[in-house]
Amino acid sequence: MASDIRTGAPRTDAEISGLDALEIAGREKEASRLARLWAATWPKLAALALALLVWQAVVWTGWKDPWALPPPGPVFADLADYLTSAALWDGLATTARRAAVGFAAALSIGLALGLGVARVRILRAAFGSMITALQTMPSIAWFPLAILLFGLTEQAIFFVVVLGAAPSVANGVIHGVDYVPPLLLRAGRNLGARGVRLYRYVIAPAALPAIVAGLKQGWAFAWRSLMAGELLVVIATRTSIGAQLTYARELSEAERLIAVMIVILVVGLLVDAAFGAADKAIRRRWGVLDPAGR
Repeated sequence: MASDIRTGAPRTDAEISGLDALEIAGREKEASRLARLWAATWPKLAALALALLVWQAVVWTGWKDPWALPPPGPVFADLADYLTSAALWDGLATTARRAAVGFAAALSIGLALGLGVARVRILRAAFGSMITALQTMPSIAWFPLAILLFGLTEQAIFFVVVLGAAPSVANGVIHGVDYVPPLLLRAGRNLGARGVRLYRYVIAPAALPAIVAGLKQGWAFAWRSLMAGELLVVIATRTSIGAQLTYARELSEAERLIAVMIVILVVGLLVDAAFGAADKAIRRRWGVLDPAGR
């Protein structure tokens, strides 16, 4: 019979089997995590491999000359050099600053406008349909006006980023507030929640999933608007990702052009993953996440 290491007392068969069960359960839990990680990773890897295969196959057809459509090998070689260059990180710093400032302003405006329109009938009648119209308007259409108002400056880019993102954030807030159950509002009022407290403790938590969805969509519009702005408004003294994309096109550097596009895509994927993690946390908090964690 085995003995307890700490006390030296003999352990019963039931205790031994119980410890073995805990050890096996720990191993199964670890294996389950690895299985979930692999299940979430392999489709992405397969899609990437398929995209590279199609890309290489198109190159092999000779549809375009290599100077216009280079194969994956030279592009990724140039991407490796690009990742170690100061130009990339300087450009990312400028682009990230513009994105953060523009999206923060759009977030503030969108939240305030969305809450006002959702709860005040006069504001909904006045601005409800206008917000949707602004959301459907292509961001690129704002740039002639932005350049006319602000010239080829940072302010022109900021103007279009805010106009591109704020309507999506506002619509997310409006839809979230609209779908708060009236019974929940009555219960909150009966418990003494009024005014700001009603928004803080009842409406905001109930509308949070829709608000996060609006933020995610707003970020997508902000990122697209920013890239369009940096392609059109090139400031020579401030490098950016969009400006480097323009320089690569003007110099016919196809490898660098595609490398910059890959960087833009990866940044978008990383931000989308962050929003996805936030959405998953909210669904888990609400108890609507299935046991598999999907």
